[in-house]
Amino acid sequence: MEGMDYEYAPLRLPSNVDRLTAAAQLAIQAEYSGWELARVRLFRDGTRQVVLRRRLVNATQPGLSY
Repeated sequence: MEGMDYEYAPLRLPSNVDRLTAAAQLAIQAEYSGWELARVRLFRDGTRQVVLRRRLVNATQPGLSY
């Protein structure tokens, strides 16, 4: 099995976004865009650094055989 390739989307949520709102926003991204949570860092000032990831779709076509 080949290694899985992912694309990443870093987000920064301001301190005025509460935990419930942040969870709802991330759930919407997961449901409709295929993102999953890779990492969350909470800073002293209340901001959150979130990294989302999703699998890359293999767009290559199989070769023709003669």
